[in-house]
Amino acid sequence: MDVLAEATRLEAAGRSIVHMEVGQPGAPAPSAVLEAARAVLEHGRLGYTEALGRGALRARIAQHYRDTYGVAVSPDNVVVTTGSSAGFVLAFLAGFDAGARIALPSPGYPAYRNILKAVDLVPVEIETTADTRWALTPEHLERACSDGPIAGVLVASPANPTGTMMEPDALAALIAKAHELGMWFVSDEIYHGLAYDGRRAATALETSPDAIIVNSFSKYYCMTGWRIGWMVVPDRLVRPIERLAQNLFISVPDLSQRAALAAFGARPELEAVREVYAENRALLLDRLPKLGFETILPADGAFYLYADITPFADDSVVFARELLQQAGVAVTPGPDFDRVHGHRFVRFSLAGHHADMIEGMDRIAAFLAGRG
Repeated sequence: MDVLAEATRLEAAGRSIVHMEVGQPGAPAPSAVLEAARAVLEHGRLGYTEALGRGALRARIAQHYRDTYGVAVSPDNVVVTTGSSAGFVLAFLAGFDAGARIALPSPGYPAYRNILKAVDLVPVEIETTADTRWALTPEHLERACSDGPIAGVLVASPANPTGTMMEPDALAALIAKAHELGMWFVSDEIYHGLAYDGRRAATALETSPDAIIVNSFSKYYCMTGWRIGWMVVPDRLVRPIERLAQNLFISVPDLSQRAALAAFGARPELEAVREVYAENRALLLDRLPKLGFETILPADGAFYLYADITPFADDSVVFARELLQQAGVAVTPGPDFDRVHGHRFVRFSLAGHHADMIEGMDRIAAFLAGRG
């Protein structure tokens, strides 16, 4: 967000900026979503809804799990949320007592850590490496327990910032170990639908009905600013989450709920957007190594590449600042994602227009050539 703020300031001053820093789709919401919203605004009344979400939307989300994963989900176990962020708040408050320790992979999305601290929980960051394909393993969880009880583990697949995705068997083994050790398993699945090279993202529900699922309309469905997501939770968490949601949020915006219902019928349009991401991914995977980025973590899904910048610099914050100021390319430095090794990495978002990605690569090439 700091990079975005500086990039916006430079644009306001007349500079041309290629945005590769923000994790949001460059495409607008699907036409069917926009049409549904217009119809509601013209003819409908917007008000509070049930705290758990509109029944029609909860039923359609449940159908999505049957259609996409072959998993039976009851609408009663679906919770509509104000973006995935509210889903994490509700999961952490309903699932854990104050002071509980929650395991997280590093590198990882920094808001997990910050939300956990805000609700008086303790993040336990576990360093991942190429040896485990940058994913947590059952052995990681066992070792983490040696320092004290772990009440839960949170995993994203595909992940932010890397785009790396766990193989279904590896995910199932991790879930089984978490349950064996008495941990809640929280699965961040907001990048589902965005996978490449024939890979498939598995939902944790394929392994365990006790997993807590957090998902969102923001990424695949291109509805970031609509602030609407969902959870799938076990029976025993439904009522606690409902009470929390009633008090914290009252309800999810009615307009967004009605519009989101139409998103499930927009797959051809959404797949066309994903194809642009695939083209951008192929471009960056071709150009970045040629420019000297020797290490890029496996990018199986989402719309990111996480690249090592040590061939050029030893401080990714400084590197990103110089790249923005001198070349007009905004990327995200790694320290927020990984407080130990993040100074070596930057994250490229490839969710923009293909022409912008080409321009960005050309500018980075000129920037690196000018350095030396």
